[in-house]
Amino acid sequence: MRLFTGIVFCSLVMGVTSENWFSFFKEAVQGAGDLGRAYWNVLTSSHQNSNRYFYAQGNYDAAERGPGGVWAAKLISSTRVYLQGLLDYYLFGNSSTVLEDSKSNEKAEEWGRSGKDPDRFRPDGMPKND
Repeated sequence: MRLFTGIVFCSLVMGVTSENWFSFFKEAVQGAGDLGRAYWNVLTSSHQNSNRYFYAQGNYDAAERGPGGVWAAKLISSTRVYLQGLLDYYLFGNSSTVLEDSKSNEKAEEWGRSGKDPDRFRPDGMPKND
C-alpha cells in the first residue's frame, strides 16, 4: 500500500510541473468522471463489442480536460487493466482470447488519450446516442 501511495504521489508531482494545483486537480476529478461515465456505458450498453469504443471515448474526454485528465485517465486505465488481468488470470487462466481482448482495450484507451477520434472503435450499427 505504501508503494502504491508513493507511486501515485510521484506521478502526481511529475504531472503538475506547468499547471497550477487547483486546475490540475479539477481536471483530474472531471477526467475521472468521464472514465466513470464510460465504464457505466460499457456496463449498460446493449450493443455487442462496444467496450473498446466506450474506453476510447472516456479516455478521449478525459484527455480533453487537460494534463490532470490525462493523468487520471492513465492512472485509472492502468489500474483497471491490472485488476482485470488478476481477475482474468484467476477465473480463466492464461487464455489467449482474454489476453488479446485486454490488449485491444489498452490500444483503444491509448488511442483516445492521444486525442484521436474514438469513433474508429465504434461498432457497425451502433446508434449515435449510445
